[in-house]
Amino acid sequence: MAKGKYQKWLTPEGLTLLQGWARDGLTDEQIAHNLGISAKTLYEWKNKYGKICEALKKGKEVVDYEVESALCEKAKSGDVGACVFWLKNRRPDKWRDHPADTQTDKAENNLLEQIRKSAKEVDAKCSTDDSDKSS
Repeated sequence: MAKGKYQKWLTPEGLTLLQGWARDGLTDEQIAHNLGISAKTLYEWKNKYGKICEALKKGKEVVDYEVESALCEKAKSGDVGACVFWLKNRRPDKWRDHPADTQTDKAENNLLEQIRKSAKEVDAKCSTDDSDKSS
């Protein structure tokens, strides 16, 4: 029986290469291309073989920390683009472009609208009643 293609990548050498590609910033799609498989197959391998998943995760962590550190330094030095990016991602509650309404906000706005509508109806009825009385 032929060995599965994945087995080559479960060896220490294969795992080191996978980790290195991830550390170099390659996406899963690019890594799959290097392996000669589809991205879907790589995702299946990651789910099925913990060693492959862990190697890729470890490699990505290294580069993610490097990029995060560089972004932090840029933001601290006053780079406006870096500041905006940082704030929108780290403090989306205050800095996102279009804050999403919360359920509470929607309910309060709806209640307020109903109260305004009722007040207008009452005002309109009172105006009509006053007109009737003065005639």
